[in-house]
Amino acid sequence: MDAATLGRNPIPATEPTTDERSRKLVTLASLIGTTVEWYDFFIYGTITGLVFNKQFFPSDDIFVSTALAYTVYAVGFVTRPVGGILFGHFGDRIGRKPLLVLTLLIMGISTFLIGLIPNYATIGIAAPLLLLLLRLLQGIGLGGEWGGAVLMSFEYAPKHQRGYYACFPQVGLAIGLCLATGVVALLTWLLPDAAFQSWGWRVAFLLSIVLVIVGIFIRLRILETPEFAKVREARKIVAVPVGEVVRDYKKNVLLGWGARWIDGVVFNVYAVFTIAYLAGILKYDKTSILVSISLAAFALIFTIPVASKWSDRIGRRKVYGWGAFACGVAAFPMLWAMHYSGSAIVAGLAIVIALGVIYAPVYGPESALFCELFDTRVRYTGISTVYQVSGIVSSSITPLIATTLLKANGGEPWYIAFYIFFVGVVSAISTYYMRRTF
Repeated sequence: MDAATLGRNPIPATEPTTDERSRKLVTLASLIGTTVEWYDFFIYGTITGLVFNKQFFPSDDIFVSTALAYTVYAVGFVTRPVGGILFGHFGDRIGRKPLLVLTLLIMGISTFLIGLIPNYATIGIAAPLLLLLLRLLQGIGLGGEWGGAVLMSFEYAPKHQRGYYACFPQVGLAIGLCLATGVVALLTWLLPDAAFQSWGWRVAFLLSIVLVIVGIFIRLRILETPEFAKVREARKIVAVPVGEVVRDYKKNVLLGWGARWIDGVVFNVYAVFTIAYLAGILKYDKTSILVSISLAAFALIFTIPVASKWSDRIGRRKVYGWGAFACGVAAFPMLWAMHYSGSAIVAGLAIVIALGVIYAPVYGPESALFCELFDTRVRYTGISTVYQVSGIVSSSITPLIATTLLKANGGEPWYIAFYIFFVGVVSAISTYYMRRTF
């Protein structure tokens, strides 16, 4: 097309370029895919303190049954590194896109099947064993999902907006949590407790299949990232990505683990542990607590992009480090409000502030912060190693630790608050020492 033709038929200024259209489609695919994955993963955590501790791990002691249920909850995090390293290996060798469809299928089918497992009274020990098996598969699916979704958004983004674009898989967590707790809250409100305990909770798991179908349809339409395509064209594919990560990126991995600690602790205290703590132990209305967590997740949908844009402007380490410290300090007033106010409204407001606002500067910029620790050739493996391996300590055992600390402190929350504060300081220091970025 010559200049004269261009002059007669100018491209409208408002029409998006092919790159912009591709970027929007990739962002949408990452957002919807991670929403599905996190909904599936969180629906287990949401139900644990309400159903699984009674129907799959029966005990006369509520602390014991809850601890057993949270132990299986933790197993999902233990297998996430397996999924992260496995899918990271192939994601760094054959590309980001193909793995994302597979991870979605693994997670969706596992979650659907959990909704069909008979309880302990029906099939005995087979019930918790089947729950354990499917939780293992959930962990493997999510382990591969997060890294791929983040990289699709990060590697398509303009360099000066990578924090903002890479935050959309993080927003998927907020929407997934909002849906998970919202669906359960609706079911507990609509159904008598006996009906919810008998069959109502299963609806939340079975609904997952609808989200999976939508997610796969969109993901099949996206293309490989430009950055990985360049690596493949230049024949710079790494034979064993995890070997190079261990050899050349040890410091970045260790600092990433330290920085990630506060993320897992804060999230699992306020979004998972508080359900059993407030509804099961302090006897607050369970629907009110679930609604509060849903509202906190809804707030994150807006606060995560704001914090991520802020990180593009003033630096990711600054935003993340101060956010980690703020989460640690906030534990004291938030847990005080939950425990001593005697009001479900005040306790719920504390959850919304802690999880929906103070947590955003940590979780929003996190994906871009970790991506920038690794070169494109090993980035999938690198960020999966940081995020998923650290989750064993930072996320998986947090509800169990919190339950133990609560009992050790005679039902008082202060040991938990000091634990969160200590973790916040460690994460802030780890973030401060991050230097080498790509």
